[in-house]
Amino acid sequence: MAEHEHVRVAVIGSGFGGLGAAVRLRREGITDFVVLERADSVGGTWRDNSYPGCACDVPSHLYSFSFAPNPDWPRTFSGQEHIRAYLEHVTDVFHLRPHIRFGAEVKRMTWDPERLRWDIETASGALSADVVVSATGPLSDPKTPDVPGLDSFPGKVFHSARWDHDYDLRGKRVAMVGTGASAIQIVPSIQPEVAKLTLFQRTPPWVMPRIDRAISGAERLLHRSLPFTAQLRRGLLWGIRELQVQAFTKHPDELGFVEQLARRNMARAIKDPALRAKLTPDYRIGCKRILLSSVYYPALAKANVDVVAGGLDEIRGSTLVAADGSEAEVDAIIFGTGFHVTDMPIAERVVGAQGATLAEEWKGGMQALRGASAAGFPNWMTIIGPNTGLGNSSMILMIESQLNYMADFVRQLGVLGGRVALDARPGAVQAWNDTVQERMRRTVWSTGGCTSWYLDASGRNTTIWPGTTSEFRRATRRVDLAEYEVLRPQAKRASESDTLGEGAEVAA
Repeated sequence: MAEHEHVRVAVIGSGFGGLGAAVRLRREGITDFVVLERADSVGGTWRDNSYPGCACDVPSHLYSFSFAPNPDWPRTFSGQEHIRAYLEHVTDVFHLRPHIRFGAEVKRMTWDPERLRWDIETASGALSADVVVSATGPLSDPKTPDVPGLDSFPGKVFHSARWDHDYDLRGKRVAMVGTGASAIQIVPSIQPEVAKLTLFQRTPPWVMPRIDRAISGAERLLHRSLPFTAQLRRGLLWGIRELQVQAFTKHPDELGFVEQLARRNMARAIKDPALRAKLTPDYRIGCKRILLSSVYYPALAKANVDVVAGGLDEIRGSTLVAADGSEAEVDAIIFGTGFHVTDMPIAERVVGAQGATLAEEWKGGMQALRGASAAGFPNWMTIIGPNTGLGNSSMILMIESQLNYMADFVRQLGVLGGRVALDARPGAVQAWNDTVQERMRRTVWSTGGCTSWYLDASGRNTTIWPGTTSEFRRATRRVDLAEYEVLRPQAKRASESDTLGEGAEVAA
């Protein structure tokens, strides 16, 4: 990377958000951009999460870009390897590789108010950009709990998102810490080969059957020959979920019927009343992420599996102690304890117009105008920003909506002309956030009686979008310049040397 290289747009990350942004920029006629990726390949969370059983819980034809349909998905719910291959395919089809800088982890990015640009320090050099699109994603940095005694554990320890494929689990005594989306896929995958599996459960999840099957060759041939059939399939999957979201956002009491289905799913596999009691949630379904699996409960019923309901409290040598006092001797610990979602590490590396980091500005809770723009951080946008997550549908739909917003943002800069920047007005950010939080009050995520990773340290939901994907699409269709301050360079005073920096002023 050439030192002090300057580009029009710098995209951070090469997962769905980053690759989607790159494709959209090219479609807008912009080729002066780079994609900064810290790893050595594309894929984001679908590259990093390669644990046994890793798969998506959104149907394949909905979990793909609308502009890059895949008629050859092998299963109705795709595995990690298929999704990663899809992202590699998108990278090649849209000729994105020349734009990608691998091994270029962003260490710091600082807004220069005089030059109206972002100065970016990466692991492979420095550059600057007029616009930054941060697509690092909320599921990129694993979170491991600070358990007393962990440092002295003599066995193997790793997080599900950093799976150690060189470590052989066969015949080992293994502890699985956590019962989230990763854990319920890992448990049935490793249960047949380990000697003993102890599941440390803090909160039981609601689990529904996962109706997965192979997509036949005839179906794939049909989708290749008649692309509109794949579009119809995608549209049907989307429509069903748009109807379902009303129960989550407006009528949580109607979810009782779904809870009954989940209890029946459990009862079919778990015959022991004591175990069934451990696994039964005490909160409204949907409050935490609903998980899909047809093999999780059968695995927990096996003789070599123990479920500890107290959660992991302490480690003494190779002995793991639960909050209820029960103990387990193990050879390896696997943490399926999620990610830094409401405290994303990238926020500590972004320094805005006032010299404060994004993490400092967000210490009271994340908030961004239409999930994209933060006040005091001009020409900076995030993909999958605050309150853009979903509880029941495909995040690709939300990403594409934000790409629409990003495209219009760049267009508006072009229309304004010259060296210019857009900075979200604090009042506009607050008004948007107030509306989102007001809508959040009646959703299942606020009334369901649980604690989830959707909530920040103050208990506020800064993660989930409290509406349909079509509502969000309408809200991000275009940039409203009234919600932004337009920044331009100040005119030089006659006494100033040409070598002096230029300040910035707000254009009315």
